[in-house]
Amino acid sequence: MDPSCAVAQFDSKVIGEALDARGFWVSSPLVDEATCTRIAQLYDACGASFRSTVVMAKHGFGRGEYKYFARPLPEIVTSLREAMYERLAPVANEWNARWGRQSDWPAYHHALVKRCAAAGQERPTPLLLRYRAGDYNCLHQDLYGDIHFPLQAIVLLDRPNVDFEGGELVLVEQRARRQSKASVVPLTQGALAVIPVKERPFAGAKGVSRCQTRHGVAEVRRGLRRTLGLIFHDAA
Repeated sequence: MDPSCAVAQFDSKVIGEALDARGFWVSSPLVDEATCTRIAQLYDACGASFRSTVVMAKHGFGRGEYKYFARPLPEIVTSLREAMYERLAPVANEWNARWGRQSDWPAYHHALVKRCAAAGQERPTPLLLRYRAGDYNCLHQDLYGDIHFPLQAIVLLDRPNVDFEGGELVLVEQRARRQSKASVVPLTQGALAVIPVKERPFAGAKGVSRCQTRHGVAEVRRGLRRTLGLIFHDAA
């Protein structure tokens, strides 16, 4: 099955419930090994279209590299981004309702792209990340501008404990007046993880509060770890 067709079968309610319970949601593997390899090989492919390459050590972000795709995005990236957004928009709007905000995230991704462009956010944000032995990514948030959709997705393109060791996806949550909580998001090749971009609602004793979140990647001990990052808002 085409990965975007599989994504269309995801239940938004189930995703939202997992985010409430654990702070993240992970699918079963939906991108097959051959497609994962094809996506990963775009990193060094002649003719692949990227708008920017970031060497993390130069900016204090960690160690490793990532590249942002330029438009037009590869078809597989566009289809996954659009299909996943449609599953996540109901979750984002439900979060807004719980926070007392207007539930106005559009149902379709092209409308979000237009909203970002009107606000001066026109640079595409999907990216490929590459980590070798000794590389890691410091805790961070992927905001990119005033408009930031509250959820993002990550597809692991290599096989844990076969192609690489270490490199766990780490999520750290900070609730008001509490110690931080760290979670390791369990990923397999071709699986898709959904995590908050900045914060998620949390039902506390005094009502709904905001749980601040950051994510990063633990040090890769061996091998090569590559991921596809799907951020739904564009960058300023």
